[in-house]
Amino acid sequence: MRLRRRQFQQLAASALASPAVSRVAAAQTYPAQPVRMVVGFAAGQAIDILARLIAQSLGEQFSQQFIVENKPGAGGNIATEAVARAPADGYTLLVIGANNPINTTLYDKLGFDLLRDFAAVAGIYRVYQVMEVNPAFPARTVPEFIAYAKAHPGKINFASAGTGSVAHVTGEWFKMMAGIDMQHVPYRGAPLALADLLSGQVQVMFDNLPTSLEYIRAGKLRPLAVSTATRSDTLPDLPTVSEFVPGYEVSSWFGIGAPRNTPTQVVDKLNAEINAGLATPKLKAQLTDLGSTPLMGSPTAFGKLIVEETEKWGKVIRAANIKAE
Repeated sequence: MRLRRRQFQQLAASALASPAVSRVAAAQTYPAQPVRMVVGFAAGQAIDILARLIAQSLGEQFSQQFIVENKPGAGGNIATEAVARAPADGYTLLVIGANNPINTTLYDKLGFDLLRDFAAVAGIYRVYQVMEVNPAFPARTVPEFIAYAKAHPGKINFASAGTGSVAHVTGEWFKMMAGIDMQHVPYRGAPLALADLLSGQVQVMFDNLPTSLEYIRAGKLRPLAVSTATRSDTLPDLPTVSEFVPGYEVSSWFGIGAPRNTPTQVVDKLNAEINAGLATPKLKAQLTDLGSTPLMGSPTAFGKLIVEETEKWGKVIRAANIKAE
């Protein structure tokens, strides 16, 4: 009887240990099959293009396929929910963008919790915004713009790529910090918003710098400031918004997340290879050509960024009473 009991205890202990052992073994051989990187937007958009560069880099480093899968819709929420429900084995990853922290507050009911249901893996890049006006607009500096806005409350129209977009919340935050009133005009995408800014239908926009750079250099748009904490190497003579509105800094960014409970060994392995790829001259040059800056760091650092962005945009969305359309 004692022998049977001892055998039972040994078998039970072995059964309990087996899942943990198998997870460690699986992490050591990761990736043993193709990995899906899910993007919440259509192919051809900036986040998709950059995701494909990272997928190619990881594929070369791991000698395994990293496949970008597009699941557009609901501001990226369809893709986010799909990955949240995927097995936590590292073979389904989410391309997390600046839209995800915004959506946390923007949408009343989501089938996932960004901060609870995902493990931060690694940051990839940052793209900063430029505050720009139509050349016919009288203000040539941020202080002149603020003074004009205060003298003409509610008369300035600011464009964005849509309700709840980065450009929208960026403009709302500027309104709050500068103490001015502007009217938001949402468009179905940045190209339409830019077209009306160029024609003078709207007066100001907070756009991703790479998208507007050609118009700025051609003199078709007048830049007032960049949203970086320090001046941009791309436009070194242009001041930062924070030089006039202290504490103002905004960026669009993206990185990689995985379903919660993904083995730490897998997360760390992915993080190390992503950072190694971002450090290569080839990938650095590709990111620079697209107007972005590598966002290297640990999973903890990337997780901290997601939390901070969720808190910041939550406050802005609630204060401005922004609702998803």
